[in-house]
Amino acid sequence: MKNKIEREKKTVGLMIRLYCRRAEGNRELCNSCRDLLEYALSRLEQCPYGEKKPACKKCSVHCYKPQYREEIRKVMRFSGSRMILHDPIAAIRHLVG
Repeated sequence: MKNKIEREKKTVGLMIRLYCRRAEGNRELCNSCRDLLEYALSRLEQCPYGEKKPACKKCSVHCYKPQYREEIRKVMRFSGSRMILHDPIAAIRHLVG
C-alpha cells in the first residue's frame, strides 16, 4: 500500500490531467496544467504534516500561493465529480480523506 502523500500525488495528477483533457480539450498536458501539477507535487513533498496531513482545504497551513490555490480549486471542482467514472477507487479515497 502506498503512503498517503504518494496517493495524494497520484490523485492530484489524475485530476489535473482529467481537467486538461476534458475542460480544456488538450490531448497532452498544456504548459499551465503541467506547471500546476509540478507545483502541487512540490507542495505535497514539503507538507509539514507528512503522513498525518489533513485534506488541504481543512488544513490550517495554506502552503499554496493564491494564484495556484484558485487554479487547483477550479480543477477540483471540475474533476471531483468526474473522477468516480475515471478512477473510482482514487475518487473514494479522496472523498474519505
